[in-house]
Amino acid sequence: MRIRTVLVVLPLLALAACGSTPVVASSADSTSQASASNQSGPTGEGSASAPAAVVADPTAPVNGPETPAATVANADIPAAEMPSVTGKFGELPTVTFPSTPAPPKLNIQTLSQGNGPAVATGDVLVVNYYGVVWGGTTPFDTSFAAGKTPFDFTIGKGSVVKGWDTGLLGVAEGSRVLLTLSPSDGYGTAGRAPTILGTDTLVFVVDVIAALSANKMGQADAAVQTPPAGLPTVEGALGAFPTVTVPAGTAEPAGIVTTILAKGTGAPLVAGDAFLQFASYGYDGKKAGTTWENGGPQKITLGGIPELQSLLGIPVGSRIMLQIPATPEIPASASAAAVPANPASIFVMDVVYQAPAAK
Repeated sequence: MRIRTVLVVLPLLALAACGSTPVVASSADSTSQASASNQSGPTGEGSASAPAAVVADPTAPVNGPETPAATVANADIPAAEMPSVTGKFGELPTVTFPSTPAPPKLNIQTLSQGNGPAVATGDVLVVNYYGVVWGGTTPFDTSFAAGKTPFDFTIGKGSVVKGWDTGLLGVAEGSRVLLTLSPSDGYGTAGRAPTILGTDTLVFVVDVIAALSANKMGQADAAVQTPPAGLPTVEGALGAFPTVTVPAGTAEPAGIVTTILAKGTGAPLVAGDAFLQFASYGYDGKKAGTTWENGGPQKITLGGIPELQSLLGIPVGSRIMLQIPATPEIPASASAAAVPANPASIFVMDVVYQAPAAK
């Protein structure tokens, strides 16, 4: 796949389309749930590799009462009336339920306090989670299962169940929290057959691994490098939005050219999911698109995209420039649609985070 297929709209999209899976918006509406994707996370039907699901009692009522979703997470339920959780941050939790009934509203309990920034609307969250129906013994979904990677989503945008969008706001990065969701805060009055009824209270243990703000940058104190002569000029302080100037006579690249502009002190990038900010310019000096103004850090899966192999080994926190040569049109074939020609382009990227590998 080419690195750029929609450059004129937002150059990132072509990169993301090569290696990442989109998050499907969740809804209490059963029709929306029926069309959700198989991505792991509290958004759709769950992954085929998820643990065995809790089987719903066919004699129990399916639909729950019509009540509005919570606008704030409560923390007023006595600890004795909340599930008890064992296991440290990053470990598979064990959930034990009390004999008391489930709370009637969205509740949160901090199990271990992190020291990172507080989660705010629009942040990209990277989390591990364990979900179980109140009183159940088997999770209906979890990212702690073997082969699973942490789940990522943008909070406050309706891409997850309402109880997550509301309940995780204000949680410090690095925290483990316990959430109890009434049906209206989960999958609504219809539930999510066959594992979740419309009367079920959902319980989630969530580890907030990372909270990446929309304006997250690379390191402001990254070590500035001296680029070779004859390249486009990148201006803007580290930790701020970059701008690109293309001096007259600058030659377009014949192949992909990767230049480290400032070297961070984080771990070297490896194959897997990385989060980067982008700004893209043409060789006419015009800005084509930027993630800083459109959505914040974006996930790119490294290791499977030949055009991005040069990013492997670059430390997290770095700012880099990636020059992409022009590509000719590829005519349609019996098995593929035509791919239009693309002009040469310049990407300035801040490497802001790399997600943990699959277990």
